[in-house]
Amino acid sequence: MARDFDAGRKGEPPPAPDPLSTPALDSHCHLDLMQTEIDAVMSAAKAVGIERVVQIGIDVASSRWSADLAAARDDVWAAVAIHPNEAPHADEAAWTAIAELAEQPRVVALGETGLDHYRTEDDGWHAQETSFRRHIGIAKDVGKAVVIHDREAHDDVLRVLESEGAPDTVVFHCFSGDADFAKRCIDQGHTLSFAGNITFKNAQDLRDAVLVTPLDQMLVETDGPFLTPMPYRGRPNSPYLVPITVRAIAELKGLSEDEVAAGVTATAARVFGWS
Repeated sequence: MARDFDAGRKGEPPPAPDPLSTPALDSHCHLDLMQTEIDAVMSAAKAVGIERVVQIGIDVASSRWSADLAAARDDVWAAVAIHPNEAPHADEAAWTAIAELAEQPRVVALGETGLDHYRTEDDGWHAQETSFRRHIGIAKDVGKAVVIHDREAHDDVLRVLESEGAPDTVVFHCFSGDADFAKRCIDQGHTLSFAGNITFKNAQDLRDAVLVTPLDQMLVETDGPFLTPMPYRGRPNSPYLVPITVRAIAELKGLSEDEVAAGVTATAARVFGWS
């Protein structure tokens, strides 16, 4: 995901789902790419039981914006990074800025970072890997999670994590693998975050991954304004739509929505270090 992709969200915002009776959160969203005031976004989220969000940076400008927003609000936390697709353009000044932002107390993770073998041509893969390794180093230096963007790069992501030595906490944002890859990640202690695309007709592999992922290694996210769950695919996504994904997970796993909401909230507290 890169900054200029926001033109693709069209149509009216979907209607609000029924509120959750047990609060949950949005572990990964891009408030800066939503064409809605932050107060309105968060009011709509809280009305359905989504009490916190993690705002994700993809370059220095959006990372600084994310950190500033988190510092000003008690319902927003931040992650800062150079997105894999932006990695070929990063200079040393950018790395200095990201490392400094990562020290801020309301910044809870380095991300989104990782590898994207879909959108970036293979001549950019070396820059992505170098960037990924630098994020891992910063995450370990500051003792915070790393949030991974993994697009068609599963084996290489695990290879880099193993060779660098993974931080204590690794989150696979918008998990995109099948059940076998999920098991490999789970066995290494990583956390898998699921988005609205688990509801897509062609996403059986993702639903199979949900089935094998324990709640204490699971998060839920929107990636808003992207990946709006069915039946609203293609329309703008926002944290207030998290309940749709929570309910989809509950149905798949044969659990109550309260169990799922409580489970992902507890996972988030551990992963991001909040109470």
